[in-house]
Amino acid sequence: MTEQDTATGPARTTYRHGDLRRALLEAGIALARDGGPDAVILREATRRAGVVPNAAYRHFANRQDLLDAVRSAALAELALAIEHEMAAPGMAALDAAGRARAGLRAVGIGYLHFARAQQGLFRTAFAPSENVRSAATPEKAGTSGLNPFQLLGAALDGMVAAGIIGAAQRPGAEYLAWAAVHGLAVLVIDGPLRDLPGDQVDVLGQRLVAMVERGL
Repeated sequence: MTEQDTATGPARTTYRHGDLRRALLEAGIALARDGGPDAVILREATRRAGVVPNAAYRHFANRQDLLDAVRSAALAELALAIEHEMAAPGMAALDAAGRARAGLRAVGIGYLHFARAQQGLFRTAFAPSENVRSAATPEKAGTSGLNPFQLLGAALDGMVAAGIIGAAQRPGAEYLAWAAVHGLAVLVIDGPLRDLPGDQVDVLGQRLVAMVERGL
């Protein structure tokens, strides 16, 4: 299908989407996956989707609007990565305390694995202006309906229910755990630890989440 730039201008070869918003979002996610939040440009997303730039404004008011949608999608992918780690074989065979401990460790390890494997999306998920503690929506959540922050909170609630940490220790514990794991993730992908061998990073990650678990 073709559209005219002007009444007399050359034809632009484009096509119409049944779901243009989804096509633009997928293009934005691909841009973020390759280059992080700075790569999410509305004009480039429209080019990849094969439509004229003005068509995008029916679905995304501006570049920030598209970036917010891509950020939500990145958070959902992070949630799925955490859930995958939490579903590791052997979890069901553990007792309540073992499952609680393993669940908390899985949140941290899943978070670190995602940061290393999907650096562009990880940077986009935590680009400025996103409130990751807001209520989960389908756009930010994994299959459980929880976003990454809520998965951490649920794991900590499990630690309380199993009697591993006291109820008085629970308030604010998610901030401490998150700060520790996120800090290591950033040091590894963007900081002075970025040249460490992968196996050494794995060991550091395991030690860090064990330290968090004991420190709570």
